Amino acid sequence: MRIADMNWMELGDYLTDDDRAVVPLGSTEQHCYQSLTTDLLLTERLATEACEPLGIPVFPGLAYGIVPDLLAFPGTVSLRVSTYVALIRDVLDSLASHGFRRIVLLNAHGGNSPAGLLAVEWMADHPGNKVILYDWWGGQRLRQALLDVDPVGSHGSWMDNFPWNRIARSPEDPKPMVDVQRLRGMSPTGVREALGDGNFGGVYEKPDKQMLQIWSVAVAETRDLIASV
Repeated sequence: MRIADMNWMELGDYLTDDDRAVVPLGSTEQHCYQSLTTDLLLTERLATEACEPLGIPVFPGLAYGIVPDLLAFPGTVSLRVSTYVALIRDVLDSLASHGFRRIVLLNAHGGNSPAGLLAVEWMADHPGNKVILYDWWGGQRLRQALLDVDPVGSHGSWMDNFPWNRIARSPEDPKPMVDVQRLRGMSPTGVREALGDGNFGGVYEKPDKQMLQIWSVAVAETRDLIASV
């Protein structure tokens, strides 16, 4: 359940019985022919669908993350690592002050990984609290479901391309995989030149039926993780 659909009194009533919460972590960055807010759209939707049967509140997703390598693409917004870590700390401090003790940071962007280290540090300073950074695309069942469809894919390819974040028609021919390690040594301008349209490699789009099946695996696996916290 989204706290956007609750008032403070309802949330207070919830805290008398449970102390779990989910905070989606997204990003605003180029995603080829998909929405610039793909990571935010996917993680907020996933959190809401996963938590609805559990009755666990979902806080608004964080729209900005750490993505300096893609800054040459118009619309990409990147926070400094220090800014991002401070932001996550403030969010956790606020939630803990209200009585939330078990918090899942549901992450959709690899660049947000410093939040995981911050969570460990924060827990050391707040005994009795538990914070988990969960990269939803990395779940074992989901990874297998993706491999069963196509072992080739990456950022901006079919793996990110769902009906609710698709903006424009994609090319039909697959794109060769880029050398990700080589990209890491480039400036943002060099990364844009190397990527072209922004797809890191693979087919651009798969049939919606396949993508919905993959999504159902992601929802179920994420729900199991949240329920176990």
